[in-house]
Amino acid sequence: MRPDPSSWSADLETVVLVPMLTGAYAVGALLFPTPRWRAAAFASGLALILAAFVSPLETLSIHYLLLAHLLQNVVLAEWAPALCVLGLPVAAAARAADLPLARPLTHPLVALPLWLGTYFAWHLPWAYDAALRRPDWLLHLEHLCYFGTGCLLWWSIVHERPWRLTAGAKALYLFAAFVLASPLGLLLALLPNPVYEVYEHAPRIGGLSALTDQQLAGVTMAAEQAVVFFVVCTVQFSRFLQHESGREAFRTLSR
Repeated sequence: MRPDPSSWSADLETVVLVPMLTGAYAVGALLFPTPRWRAAAFASGLALILAAFVSPLETLSIHYLLLAHLLQNVVLAEWAPALCVLGLPVAAAARAADLPLARPLTHPLVALPLWLGTYFAWHLPWAYDAALRRPDWLLHLEHLCYFGTGCLLWWSIVHERPWRLTAGAKALYLFAAFVLASPLGLLLALLPNPVYEVYEHAPRIGGLSALTDQQLAGVTMAAEQAVVFFVVCTVQFSRFLQHESGREAFRTLSR
């Protein structure tokens, strides 16, 4: 018996992950100066996780729609990690950067492949279906992988330790993330048949066939990544151009 599509729920992401992150941040805020805007960013990241896993989106994602599940995935792999990493006080982030594994894991040439590998591996049909059939533990592991590698991906964009990237390097890094990740959504949108058995045999909602659901999910995923990475990449590229203009002006005055 499947639950009603409009039913709300409380999952481990909301009863364990969010409280743990909230407690850790509260302790960090007592130890390190925390600007209000950073605290607001961190709280927004947690609010997104709550919205994705308490609302009917959770029920829809597990039992009915691939589109709902992919929305949860982008929240955990992109939006929430970006906001949570941005919300860390600079001093706390610098202290975290001194941890033994922080330096190798946050290196762009490590963090990006880990993030991409997580995305593509969990979207393989056998892995995706297996996680949905084992929501008691395997699905939570999938979500934890998304959030963890998402934090690694955004770390060097937001913080200067342990790797200080120039604005140009950040723009290139984000552009690479978009170019390498976008084929997944496009592939789901273009495949002629449903690839996930769980959703192929799920009850249909709103007249959406399994293939239409998959196509909408793929288009939404590709469009979301284009917007998120394009906006941040544009900001970093603009900073790069300003820096280069300043350097050129200085050279002109120095002649």
